[in-house]
Amino acid sequence: MSEFIFRQYDYTPETGVASFHYAFAHGRSFTETITFTPQADYDEVALNKALFLCFLIIGISYYKTAPTPIVSFASGAIDAWQADFLNNVYGEGLSQFAFENNLTRADLAQFSATTDQHQQPASYSGKGIVALQSGGKDSLLVASLLETEGREYTPWYLGSSTHHPNVLEALGQPLLSAERTIDHEALRAAQAAGGKNGHVPVTYIVQSIALVQAILLGKNEVLVSIAHEGEEPHAMIGDLPVTHQWSKTWGAEQLFAEYVTRYISTDVYIGSPLRQHSELRVAELFVEHAWDTFGHRFSSCNRANYRQGADNSELKWCGECPKCANSYLLFAPFVAADELQSLFAGQDLFTKPLLQETFRGLLGIDGVMKPFECVGEIEELRYAYHQSQAKEGYGSVSFDVPAASFDYKQTYPSQDWAQLPR
Repeated sequence: MSEFIFRQYDYTPETGVASFHYAFAHGRSFTETITFTPQADYDEVALNKALFLCFLIIGISYYKTAPTPIVSFASGAIDAWQADFLNNVYGEGLSQFAFENNLTRADLAQFSATTDQHQQPASYSGKGIVALQSGGKDSLLVASLLETEGREYTPWYLGSSTHHPNVLEALGQPLLSAERTIDHEALRAAQAAGGKNGHVPVTYIVQSIALVQAILLGKNEVLVSIAHEGEEPHAMIGDLPVTHQWSKTWGAEQLFAEYVTRYISTDVYIGSPLRQHSELRVAELFVEHAWDTFGHRFSSCNRANYRQGADNSELKWCGECPKCANSYLLFAPFVAADELQSLFAGQDLFTKPLLQETFRGLLGIDGVMKPFECVGEIEELRYAYHQSQAKEGYGSVSFDVPAASFDYKQTYPSQDWAQLPR
């Protein structure tokens, strides 16, 4: 049985490049780099602790090519709590991957402590906000709320090329970005030799990189933009819930924040100011606070915009994927039909034949599985659909949709420090 090895990581201050190295015993090796804007003054102790977290999490992108229960560390060490943390990341975080590759939890990594010494968090004096940006509704809403309140922040974008969505240049603060260079050559070679592929907990990867960026900038608050989502499983593998994006769940946010407190600094915070809201409420808030500025420039469509290395300077909607259908459902109760349909070349997605099976999955009809995408909950989307049907200009899907009494303004648990006043 193969063994996955966490080899080493390093950071070069002169270039701002962090490198992360992994290998399988007697097999393939992988190197990923992240290019940050070089900073002359930063907390070296806190930075190294954040880089180690990146090292632990980024490895999942390469581990998945030949999943194995056996892992080891050529550099660095983990204690029992970190081992449990990683068992969650490489277990729950790979649930969709396991489902699609016919794996069980026992096939995935089994971490155990390599030291009984707990490393103390750093004393850290940085102050200020880094707000992650993607060009989607959630992050643009957070930026809009920060600007409404007169809060200073650094908008930050992580890309896989030199491009970024032009809509981010319309923010009230200068954009900072970093470039993630995945080892595509080694991944392609592994897959050509029969290696596996599939979804990884990308939100955790992005958050870990964002922490490094924040510390390089001397900031102490990292704002992600995640509503109440990801909690509704698509299926089960034994007692393992299968979710598309485990790393977006409330439990995952708490776990990540606890790691930061335990191992990086008690003075560094990461979390979402949208966590207390449903997806539908976030759509309403976006219409209220950000639609006039960003309504015709944002997109949540992964297919059209967010492929590795693609030029996503001008964001688009494909009008054919689950994310487009989900966004159409969420915005229809709050946006006039002709206005919303103008984003989709004048199409009413509810009547589009190609999307009827997708809508069945989103709305929980005929046992069709909900798509593996970041989408709303079934009851929430049913409620949104019926609200849209009370407005003029929206057609209907080709099947009956059960009524729903979903309270889209209910609030959910969230971290107190991260909440933005309304």
